Amino acid sequence: TLSMVLNYCTIKKALLFAFVFGLIHGSFAQSGDAAKFAAPITTDLLKKHLTIIASDEMEGRETGTAGQRKAAAYIEAQFKAIGLKAPVNFNGSYQQLYPLNQDSMVLTESRVKIGDTELELGTAYITSVVNNTSKSIEGKEFIFVGYGISEEKYDDYKNLDVAGKVVVLMLGEPKLNGKFLLSGTSKYSKYTYPGIAAKMLLAAKKGAIAAIVINPAVAVPNGKIASNNNSSVYYPANGEENKANYIVISHEAANKFFPNWQVDSLVKNAKAGETFDAGKYEKVTTAFSFQYKKEKQIINASNVIGIVEGSDKKDEYVFVTGHYDHLGIRNGKIYYGADDDGSGTCAVLAMAEAFAKAKAAGKGPRRTMVFMTVSGEEKGLWGSQYYSENPIFPLDKTSVDLNIDMVGRIDTERQKDDTLNYVYVIGHNKLSSDLQGINEGANNQNTQLVLDYKFDDPNDPEQIFYRSDHYNFAKKGVPILFFYDGMLQADYHKPTDTIDKINWELYKKRVQMIFYTAWEIANRNDMLKRDIPLSDTGR
Repeated sequence: TLSMVLNYCTIKKALLFAFVFGLIHGSFAQSGDAAKFAAPITTDLLKKHLTIIASDEMEGRETGTAGQRKAAAYIEAQFKAIGLKAPVNFNGSYQQLYPLNQDSMVLTESRVKIGDTELELGTAYITSVVNNTSKSIEGKEFIFVGYGISEEKYDDYKNLDVAGKVVVLMLGEPKLNGKFLLSGTSKYSKYTYPGIAAKMLLAAKKGAIAAIVINPAVAVPNGKIASNNNSSVYYPANGEENKANYIVISHEAANKFFPNWQVDSLVKNAKAGETFDAGKYEKVTTAFSFQYKKEKQIINASNVIGIVEGSDKKDEYVFVTGHYDHLGIRNGKIYYGADDDGSGTCAVLAMAEAFAKAKAAGKGPRRTMVFMTVSGEEKGLWGSQYYSENPIFPLDKTSVDLNIDMVGRIDTERQKDDTLNYVYVIGHNKLSSDLQGINEGANNQNTQLVLDYKFDDPNDPEQIFYRSDHYNFAKKGVPILFFYDGMLQADYHKPTDTIDKINWELYKKRVQMIFYTAWEIANRNDMLKRDIPLSDTGR
């Protein structure tokens, strides 16, 4: 009947209103809860932590040093004090240890023979303690490979088969019209820095058994070991085992053993940055042997991990990361790393405390929050690489990594009116189509920062997307957002990156924005979609 239809419609409207009201009320309640626990993220709290992290006592926090271990101990103590749980199977510790190799200065044997001639160490050649590994090498063919570069724009290895052979190469990289050929700008590539290390990785990948390097700028190598030989640590998977052993020889020795190549002309061309047509140089056939031995030891670095366990979705995870290492002490000067990345480290501590307080008040996150400060970032993303290869929590259940690396200062190159109210966001259009809407919604509702996507340009000359710890999550398919202030000039990687340069109010606002974003991702119904393939997983 008509009355029954009207009653049904009335009831349906009432139920719909109740449902919508419930959603709106729930949203406002959640927003109110988030604001309540974001409020204690204050400039005083951030300053308290950063004053310690970027102090003289921490000695610049270089990975593998006492300073790094002091910083790890401080972060661990803070995680424990604010009530975060330690990972299971860590025996009460919050530190995920990972091994590093460290070379001593003890070179026990280095013997090089070409043909019937044994080369004299320190005059005819020098060798690298850090970059060579103990092994015995025998060969009989030498191939000239120009600068030892293989890229789309310029390839010294084109049409060359170097497998099982010794490659001979020049230091440096080619230029064109005064600019570096590979970049098209005044910015050099990895073949200049880290230089030899990059070339030796490539040589090994091409199958070369060893390399002979000619430095066009230095006719006679100085000293018995190369200038980069020190007690630096290195990550085993990225270290010497994947590189070709090499020596740097004098110009005189190069002319003696490779007379048909006219080495003096090669040196002149390399000094001028000219390109090489490596294929036109005939191989040299003669016996080669390289016997090399050194001492090394294993030391540990660590990632520091604290957990706020979730409720109904505790088997899904939201990561908040930042690296706590920096550059240590160089030439007697402490590199404080207040912004890089003391600011990110202390942001992680402040957000961890906020989520811990929410949990204690019965308003904890639905998903488990994992707060991780990593070491080794400045060395090559070592700590995050180790975690991504040895995850504590399933990566397919990790909804996101929110990585914070330098959020305390202002980009000195940013010439815009909103300079005091911005943050660069990297990864907004990668891996997950959910990221941008969630981050922008959290920001618009709470902090109203300008979110600048400048560094998500695929043609970004700085390639920022590949340069911090989120990248090791992204390679595994985990959606990421990376928050960054863009401070690449000014005091970047200088001892003057100190706490007095921090813009405290902007720093706090950025951290609160990241907190609101984390809150939303931790409490939404679904994990973030993984619907945008990562197009480039090379670095």
